Amino acid sequence: MLSGMLGRKVGMTQIFGANGAIIPVTIIEAGPCTVTQVKSEARDGYEAVQLGFDTIEVKRATRPMLGHLGHELKATERQRREEQRTQQKARQAARQKKQATEAEADEAEAAEAGATTTAPAKRGAKRRGGAGKALGPFKVLREVKVVGDLPAVGDEVTVEMFAEGEEVDIIGTSKGKGFAGVMKRHGFGGGQRTHGQSDRARAPGSIGPGTTPGRVYKGTRMAGRMGNERVTVKALRIVQADPERNLLVVQGSVPGANGGLLMIRKSAVQMAVAARQRG
Repeated sequence: MLSGMLGRKVGMTQIFGANGAIIPVTIIEAGPCTVTQVKSEARDGYEAVQLGFDTIEVKRATRPMLGHLGHELKATERQRREEQRTQQKARQAARQKKQATEAEADEAEAAEAGATTTAPAKRGAKRRGGAGKALGPFKVLREVKVVGDLPAVGDEVTVEMFAEGEEVDIIGTSKGKGFAGVMKRHGFGGGQRTHGQSDRARAPGSIGPGTTPGRVYKGTRMAGRMGNERVTVKALRIVQADPERNLLVVQGSVPGANGGLLMIRKSAVQMAVAARQRG
């Protein structure tokens, strides 16, 4: 069982419950995700699955990603020069051996053919141990934990892994607020508005003692960058799941702006129960 999958926040709306109560919900476009790599305990020291989400054009992907996903790569200028030097050395060796005996010349030609058949793209596909076809490329690659049987490279993960009424944890990046003061960032009350304090209305006030300890403690709440950080919201109930349109409707709000990347993860309790059942 996979611990989660990737998705994007579509937006918020509201629905009516069975008793007519208004329920605020968030619409999430979840998947489909493709398994691009499987990590096992024997080879990697832990069990996990790498998922790819949101396909992009090949021209926008990097060569390392294309090689990782099993695409055939055109040789670079440096690789072509190295191949030419290898072929030139092989031909020179073949000519030298041909002068000795024709038998040695045949062996040299075979060695030359074997020395020039290895292609970087094939080496990359072999390292991946892939699905026998090129995957993606994807805009996002993320690892998720897995309990139980490992899937195969190329398998597709959809909304069907979640059920209505299930509680999930959703991880996203909160909206960036820029450089904010203490009242907005930490909820300070500000200074007095009377007795001539015209410039202390939103100031933080004193930040530490004087002689002892003679410094400002680490972690003191002050002005600074606000938002744009990883946030996890736990125990959000799934109201609806639509596998045909790859949509999840969860009760409540999730971090980030519309279109932001989200990780929809099964709760820690579910994963612990699955691990115990497996053990």
